[in-house]
Amino acid sequence: MTRPLSILDLSPIEAGLSAGEALAATTAVAQLGDRLGYHRFWVAEHHNSPGLASGSPEILIAHLGAHTARIRLGAGGIMLPNHPPLRIAEGFRLLEALHPGRIDLGLGRAPGTDTLTAYALRRSREALSGDDYPQLLAELLAFDDGSFPADHPFREITPVPGDVRLPPVFLLGSSMFSAELAAQAGLGLAFASHIGGPTALPAMATYRESFSPSERYAAPYALLTAGIVVGETEREIEELRHVADLTILMIIRGQRGVRPTRAEALAYQFTETDRAMLRRMPGRRFVGTPEQVAAEVTAFADETAADEIMLMTIVPELSVRLRTFELMATHLGAGVSASREMASVAD
Repeated sequence: MTRPLSILDLSPIEAGLSAGEALAATTAVAQLGDRLGYHRFWVAEHHNSPGLASGSPEILIAHLGAHTARIRLGAGGIMLPNHPPLRIAEGFRLLEALHPGRIDLGLGRAPGTDTLTAYALRRSREALSGDDYPQLLAELLAFDDGSFPADHPFREITPVPGDVRLPPVFLLGSSMFSAELAAQAGLGLAFASHIGGPTALPAMATYRESFSPSERYAAPYALLTAGIVVGETEREIEELRHVADLTILMIIRGQRGVRPTRAEALAYQFTETDRAMLRRMPGRRFVGTPEQVAAEVTAFADETAADEIMLMTIVPELSVRLRTFELMATHLGAGVSASREMASVAD
């Protein structure tokens, strides 16, 4: 089964480069995806992470919209507990007005940062748990729908621009919680298998089985994010696997600095403790030749009944990212029809 193919990019800052150069690299990847027929291109929200350049996805999305022509652009995601729902409603209505029909809003529950930075963003210890995520989601949707109860004070507020609605909304997640909430709310689901691989199958099955049609989605629509490392020779595959492993190890250790170059990464010798830490990571990753990765990702998407595949690679080197998405477009078929998504999105 052929599915729409999309890209998630984290705007990594490789050693020796500036944040501006990293953002230019993200723009280049988006433009490549646009030319090759990828369906959407999402960027993420991370804070207090000097190795990643995207702390304000909505600003980056506006920039990318001005430098691409067709590809859908979105957040993977906006971390809802970090922001007042009204601010998100207005920001993404504005993006939709600027780039009509090309914007997505992916919402996450995690802070996208460490606890101290989350506190600086959320301004209260009570908000750090994220337990009010369903309430914040309901408030955001009520702002967009104008569906607050008659006696609710926010009923008097109209998010601006007032003649534009929010773009398609997805809930991001790597657990059963987000799948269940997306189903209850009648929203799209974007499941991060690179974070919660073992949970992908039951979570996406639960989402489909318990989905409640809504004004936004007449039927369930599930997007599967897959982490990949692609090389064209055995030597290249092993080198890029080494780079990816070191990057993941840095994340495990809380080392949020710039990403090592390939040469710097290859000079690092993994210890047995390092290897044990990497083995304990629950995320699922696909490593190999383009043919191998395409076959394994397709089989996993079939198993989970995913409607769409979103690819991401943790390797920071721009030439590698560009070549990876070129090869995957060839072997997975970017540019296919997204008609199933259109059938899911309610008029």
